[in-house]
Amino acid sequence: MLHRLGLLTALLAVAACGGASQSPGTTSLDVVAHEAAPTSGSSFLWSLDREGFSLTIVANGGPLTDPDSPFFQALGTNGRSCHTCHEPQTGMTLSPERVRMRFEESRGTEPLFRPNDGSVSPLVDVSTVGARRQAYALLLDRGLIRIGIGMPANAEFELQSVSDPYGYASANQLSLFRRPLPAANLRFLSTVMWDGRETFKDASQPTGFATIHFDLADQANAATTGHAQGQPLSQQLRDEIFAYEMQVFTTQQFDFRAGMLDAEGAKGGPAPLISQDYYFGINDPLGADPAGFNPVSMTAFKAWESLVAERDDRQDRARASIARGEAIFNTRPISIIGVSGLNDDLHLDSIPGTCTTCHDTPNAGNHSVPAPLRIGTSEVDPVGGLDVSGLPVYTLRNLTTGQTVQVTDPGRALITGKWKDIARIKGPILRGLASRAPYFHNGSARSLADVVTFYDVRFGLQLTEQDKADLEAFLSAL
Repeated sequence: MLHRLGLLTALLAVAACGGASQSPGTTSLDVVAHEAAPTSGSSFLWSLDREGFSLTIVANGGPLTDPDSPFFQALGTNGRSCHTCHEPQTGMTLSPERVRMRFEESRGTEPLFRPNDGSVSPLVDVSTVGARRQAYALLLDRGLIRIGIGMPANAEFELQSVSDPYGYASANQLSLFRRPLPAANLRFLSTVMWDGRETFKDASQPTGFATIHFDLADQANAATTGHAQGQPLSQQLRDEIFAYEMQVFTTQQFDFRAGMLDAEGAKGGPAPLISQDYYFGINDPLGADPAGFNPVSMTAFKAWESLVAERDDRQDRARASIARGEAIFNTRPISIIGVSGLNDDLHLDSIPGTCTTCHDTPNAGNHSVPAPLRIGTSEVDPVGGLDVSGLPVYTLRNLTTGQTVQVTDPGRALITGKWKDIARIKGPILRGLASRAPYFHNGSARSLADVVTFYDVRFGLQLTEQDKADLEAFLSAL
């Protein structure tokens, strides 16, 4: 009942926005997301996106936004809080649409727009609105935050050259432009951050809870000292931020074509995630789980597989498409080739698998053990039409073999110093995809259709147009 009342509220908000004034560069979707801020004390929020409505909830019934929570407090020196880049309106991350609207409302001066990491270079001119629009170009276009990491000591490689269109990156500090990961559904984490630099320190914990606590608490502190330019947090503040984040779940709940995603026996929406089984290594295909590996790990929409045979209306056809996409994700054979972190580590040229070989965590879709992989999203000329324009290019040279490689993000290698880790990036939790475009760590896939196309080309899947539509329908329903 609560879900239906929330949906009615959201639909009324859509109607109300018909006459709302819009800032330049925004859409009606932007205005709805902006106006649909959670009311004081509310433990849930419906938000409009291009596929329907997402639903963000707090599992223990606490408030989704609370000015007394350190998650929403400016604990640094530049006005930022965790909430600055992790908004409930956009799946607890940051969308370019929201960024553009916030820029127009503040003329690029609110806390999100700080040159230490929001701009293309910390030295760029931000003295005028026009200058700020150029300075924050990648943030405005793809929601990218600049992460500055230097070359690691005793690395197996050197930075031979750098081509940075913004004239800043060097061996002292590479500029890595990455999407903020969502601060929701975090009980399914096996590692934190795109490059896994906050990887579990003690994987022996069967539930992973203690190690999740350590890593997320440490990450909150690093974000405060870095992004918010503040002092280290007390342990109490770290614990409070962790406690809040572990209660937040977000997914798609309503699809414009298929309707409610928990209808007719389906288990879409965030509520089922609260009780979803999870432990470190669950369903790992490489043996970390004593119970073994089951490739059919995404089952939220299994109940819809037979609907189209029973009734043939538009909604049932949409639901059947989602179910077919789920089946493709679970069972379509993939010959996994050229993936650093799998093929090279296992010394196998080709590994038979499915999408769930890498996205193995049941009904969450991330890898249940830390496994940053190089699949091709950091390449200078990626296949499948990914957009890496505007990103710096780094030429790295192996100190032993002399081999060189060019990438837009060295990924895990900047943490470990290992040549084999170059461009290895972790896979994110897949729930809530519809509300957080663009995709991949660098925002190089503008839409879920672009994501499907990339994988189709990268692994030679030979998907039909119907296959692609079904996979996109499934991913957008997560």
